[in-house]
Amino acid sequence: MSKFTTLILAGLLLAACSSTKVASVQPSPSPVTGGLAQGLIAYAADGGVGVLDPATGKPTIVAPLPPGAFRVMGPVWAPAPNVDHPVIYFTVHDQRPAEGRTTSGVVPYDWLFRVDPFAGTIEPVAASHDSESEGPIGLVANAHYLAMSYGCCATYEVDALDLTRSAGPLKVLSRPPAQAAFLTQGAAPGDSGLIAVQAAGTGAWYWLNADAGVLNPFPLKLGPDDGPIAISADGRLAAVALPTQGAVIEPINSGLPLAAPTASGSSTAAPAATPSPQASPKAPKHVNSKLLHPDGLSWSPDAKQLAVAVSGEIELYDASAADGPPSARYLVGANVLGVSWSGPLADRTLVGVKASAGPQTAVDALLAATRLPAAADTPANRPFTQIYLWQFDSSKPSPIETITDATSSVIGKYPPLSAGVVFHHWAPTETWALLGGCYRYRVVITGSIAPVASTFGLPGNPSCAGKPSPT
Repeated sequence: MSKFTTLILAGLLLAACSSTKVASVQPSPSPVTGGLAQGLIAYAADGGVGVLDPATGKPTIVAPLPPGAFRVMGPVWAPAPNVDHPVIYFTVHDQRPAEGRTTSGVVPYDWLFRVDPFAGTIEPVAASHDSESEGPIGLVANAHYLAMSYGCCATYEVDALDLTRSAGPLKVLSRPPAQAAFLTQGAAPGDSGLIAVQAAGTGAWYWLNADAGVLNPFPLKLGPDDGPIAISADGRLAAVALPTQGAVIEPINSGLPLAAPTASGSSTAAPAATPSPQASPKAPKHVNSKLLHPDGLSWSPDAKQLAVAVSGEIELYDASAADGPPSARYLVGANVLGVSWSGPLADRTLVGVKASAGPQTAVDALLAATRLPAAADTPANRPFTQIYLWQFDSSKPSPIETITDATSSVIGKYPPLSAGVVFHHWAPTETWALLGGCYRYRVVITGSIAPVASTFGLPGNPSCAGKPSPT
């Protein structure tokens, strides 16, 4: 081998070694050309639900909303069926002027939506007629459950969606008067069944165990006006919104031994066990004591930063920094109300984020599908109009989809859901009665007119005829 060739090979070897060394210590490529190692921050603002790249500060609306038409709660990142990345869940309450006996308008519904920011799709998960409240509050989620408080005042119930199932109804975890009214304030990370709740009357804090259906003691001593809270992905740190003076970071152990129900139905502590994960040894510290009450909190994937929705904007704080101003401010003046930081999205890029059509199309389509036939929508006929509603799974044949009249034999064999007339429309009266996915609904309108039968599903959910059952 010539000396010249030897020098070339040595140079190539040196370059290869140098490249390997640089790649091992340099950060991942920019979000445009590489993965989103820092994840994305989901938020709700005047323009709709969006995502913000913490590396560049660039926001993108993924579920647009008309200003003032809907009250939004959330958003939260959580798993979804048939996708390999988390998606964004949020609720909306239709607060456009409601119809009356002699006036036009909307029938107010609450909706639970999920939007996939990388596919540009939006899907209704469930809908519930609601003319008494301003919609759900305290939307929280982890890898196992999505939970919220639903209702009003002293009658709040806690409803949860099991995210490990591809489809199914929401589960009632607590409902007055049989159980106490709770406000959902946070969730333990991972696939835990622990939901942090606060008693609506006393302000006392508990773990509501969604798996066992019992209450467990809460590991932090929090006040009746504290909350919401955010727990880091490793379960060791809790950020708590204070009524004044911003937020506080405290060590927490979200892996405390669970309580087990006794024969009397009360909860007792399980035998002592080694807590996992271990609580952080860090002492409680304040996060910008000059802040007002934060509307939302969320940790970065590595728990080194805290995102705070406060005063209508997003502020980022270094978790190890002294009590003081934020390191960054985003969406100033956008009226941000909620915030949720995803985990790392290594195989996704910011340029891959796509906007969906938003939720209003589905909301308006349901209003059109539930309008009374003209012959039934008269002052003389409305009092005698009867609504019969059935649910079936469109992925398999069902005799319900062929019902044409609500005869006594049909009702006896297939008991209908509860539904009734609402001025110029009809609506189901049970909470979260309308579900997405493969579920379809057969409705018969009769009493004041000859029976009129039809089938519909939540808009945006195509029929699953010939496909496996969602359950």
